[in-house]
Amino acid sequence: MSDFLTQVQAAERAIREVFPPTPLQRNAHLSARFDADIWLKREDLSPVRSYKIRGALNAMRKVRAKNPEQQIFVCASAGNHAQGVAYMCKEYGVHGVIFMPVTTPQQKIAKTEIFGGDNIEIRLVGDYFDDTLAAAQAYCADEGAHFLAPFDDDDVIEGQATVANELLTQLGRVPDHVLLPVGGGGLSAGVRQFLGTQPRYSFIEPLGGGSLQAALRAGHPVTLEKVDTFVDGAAVACIGQRTFALLKDVAISDVFLAPEDRICTTILDMLNVEGIVLEPAGALAVDALVDVADQIRGKTVVCVTSGGNFDFERLPEVKERAQRYSGVKKYFILRLPQRPGALKEFLTILGPEDDIARFEYLKKSARNFGSVLIGIETGDARNFETLFAKLDKAGFVYRDITNDQTLAEFLI
Repeated sequence: MSDFLTQVQAAERAIREVFPPTPLQRNAHLSARFDADIWLKREDLSPVRSYKIRGALNAMRKVRAKNPEQQIFVCASAGNHAQGVAYMCKEYGVHGVIFMPVTTPQQKIAKTEIFGGDNIEIRLVGDYFDDTLAAAQAYCADEGAHFLAPFDDDDVIEGQATVANELLTQLGRVPDHVLLPVGGGGLSAGVRQFLGTQPRYSFIEPLGGGSLQAALRAGHPVTLEKVDTFVDGAAVACIGQRTFALLKDVAISDVFLAPEDRICTTILDMLNVEGIVLEPAGALAVDALVDVADQIRGKTVVCVTSGGNFDFERLPEVKERAQRYSGVKKYFILRLPQRPGALKEFLTILGPEDDIARFEYLKKSARNFGSVLIGIETGDARNFETLFAKLDKAGFVYRDITNDQTLAEFLI
């Protein structure tokens, strides 16, 4: 048995002293949809609703074993890593200093405080994560504290690999295919190193944060110029050096970029059909099943649902993005003639399933025409073909801005 496997099994024994294995559940809905035997490894059901507690536990355990006098642990995080570190600080009775950006939502701050209690202090520093990270590392240098990296650390990778050890025990065999979300790479690197080359892997990143794909193309980790932070649990600008060393031989064809709006449809589907609450990063593996549908037919498949820390205040945004991706909601600017009956004429064009979700005059001073921002929801995306055909026939001038990012940002 390799040293890595031995270390992972030791990490799992330590984890068992803190919480039981997360469930591995067969999902009948997904299995029927994709004609495969699909299982969900429910990391969203850990004590902190994500797998991050595993890496934090293992890293902290090893540091304390080497240096029992180490009593101060530090991290920089606005999400699941912070909560995992806070939980373990309370469990081990050590002091944690958790640096978060000033812009961190109060809900995430409150949850971190609940997990850590009196064993942690939270410091809000910087508008951007880079500033927060620099402050945390400076604190460690000044105070002799130990910095707990979120993913680019050998002990963290070992801890995350316990996910693979558990699912192997629970399933009783190596699955045919494993779908793994990728942010900094700790989970995917650990699971792949533990399970080896027997299963086929698919690695899923958010479209606006493809740091693994970029690194594979360049042959080394690179920093993305821009990152979409919607999938906050996996929106990483640069994959880790250590994690990439374990993933550098991955085929680019096995790395998938999941569109943020499509992820929203998956979040809603899992919530409405299965009653499973997933955060955007936690939905990545399930979302990518559509990308590998031909590969997994008839196979045993495991999707790691990596987190369920979903703020329900985001639900309206998730619904909006899902509707736009599915094509059942569109926004357009209508050039409406300023004459009696023009609005009534437009309303008669709408179909029985077409509902006005937004109606706003953008310019009221024009003598002959006025620009109107209109949002339409409908029961079937094909209804818009009929609507636009009727508008064209009636001579209305309009512009579909649903996918115009610039206009949508200012108007919608």
